[in-house]
Amino acid sequence: MLRVNVYIDGFNFYHGLRKARKEAPEFQQFYWLDIVKFFDHFILPGQILQKVYYFTAPDHDTDRRLRQHALIRANNLVNGSRFEEIYGVYYKKNVRCRLCKGDYETHEEKCTDVNVSAYMMRDCAQNNVDAVMLVTADSDLSTPIMLTKRDHPNIQLRLFYPPKLSSKALTRLMKQYRKDPIHLINHKQKFANSLLPDVVSANGVTLSIPQKWKAPYIPPTPSNEVAITVMDIYTKHFGTAQNINSTHPNFSAFISEITQIP
Repeated sequence: MLRVNVYIDGFNFYHGLRKARKEAPEFQQFYWLDIVKFFDHFILPGQILQKVYYFTAPDHDTDRRLRQHALIRANNLVNGSRFEEIYGVYYKKNVRCRLCKGDYETHEEKCTDVNVSAYMMRDCAQNNVDAVMLVTADSDLSTPIMLTKRDHPNIQLRLFYPPKLSSKALTRLMKQYRKDPIHLINHKQKFANSLLPDVVSANGVTLSIPQKWKAPYIPPTPSNEVAITVMDIYTKHFGTAQNINSTHPNFSAFISEITQIP
């Protein structure tokens, strides 16, 4: 069996999910993800998922840091040694506003791309891995990809874009190796099938999904089957060119019939 390691740019991955959530609110629940189980869905025949490395940095905001810690600890509890977090740092940074010319303080995440590169290239050089799954949309990782493919041509490398993120530079690079990047936004069902339980307990430790990450209520919408049924009834009463309005003699019959749809 070919040994597979996954190297995740956690900052990229999280912000991809946040971006996806703005368009599809149900992505909010995918923050509470069994990360090993999720990437296990992408393992090919003849492969085995050996390890997932999750590269991140402790958030400077206390509430976000607590949620981040809960996710990482939950994955530690569920997956044991198959999951390992590697921390970078957040640095304070003073920025000059181009409009008001005043200074303000922000934070910048550092070391993640360097750590991803170092661990991936170390494992390849030490023959610790047969196939690499790299999760990022950061074009700064172009050189590590090129060096890995040049120095270890027998090692398979697949690139995964976090939801709603991509890189033209990385896409062009991967096409040279005839390997199109995989867009995780297109694998919503794999996310849904890989959620952690709301409460994770092991070794005397209990962790719960952060309240803010629980799935939002989404009002039900008619299924395609119901929509087609309504259209069939509409056509029967009005014809395809008619508009529904309360003055039409068949309007009451139309309303009566569609209210019977289960």
